[in-house]
Amino acid sequence: MQSFIFEALPGRVVFGAGALDQLPREIEKLGAQRAFVLSTPGQAELANKLCLQLGDRCAGVHAHAVMHVPVEVARKAIAEAGRLGVDCVVAVGGGSTIGLAKAIALQSALPILAVPTTYAGSEMTSIYGFTEAGLKRTGRDLRVLPKTVIYDPHLTLDLPLAISITSGFNAIAHAAEALYAENANPVTSLMAEEGIRAFAQGLPGLKANLHDLDSRSHCLYGAWLCGAVLGTSEDRKSVV
Repeated sequence: MQSFIFEALPGRVVFGAGALDQLPREIEKLGAQRAFVLSTPGQAELANKLCLQLGDRCAGVHAHAVMHVPVEVARKAIAEAGRLGVDCVVAVGGGSTIGLAKAIALQSALPILAVPTTYAGSEMTSIYGFTEAGLKRTGRDLRVLPKTVIYDPHLTLDLPLAISITSGFNAIAHAAEALYAENANPVTSLMAEEGIRAFAQGLPGLKANLHDLDSRSHCLYGAWLCGAVLGTSEDRKSVV
């Protein structure tokens, strides 16, 4: 057998239909008392629902995440987190919201609990990025890797078909790249193959029935695996 190095990234995953019900318990496991809930403006209703679910453990909602994490947006979120005296960040949404949570964590080392609603996979990587003056700069730092990820396929039921397919194929591309990456190894290859298989099973089902929970579950499972593969296998020299 070939020689290889496998470096697993730390993190806890709670997966399944109805998994969001475990949010208060997972916040408690983090030892947090004042959660800062983030979302995009379009998912403010969901963010407020999570805040109500957390009760006294929710310090506030910040529904201002946008694509590519503009520096000025990140600075406002960081300032608000400091003003509220929060001790963890709950990011509900896709790459935009999780990216904003990472910006806060990078500056404050606050733990992130991610609740993905797309197949982007950002929640499984230590990659962060900011946009300033039209230029995006990325990097890696374990401080931005979510401590806990809750995957609930119910939260993806309203994801439009076109976005589901585009997001799914983007995730598959990450897995395919991992199969021939310079630092590929048997473990990540197995995860990549399983992630691709999960999408191959789930995506056709979405075309037949956009709200099929079983198909959504397969796709979200695939997103987790493909994101994890991206987080452990991507050539680190490509992140600057």
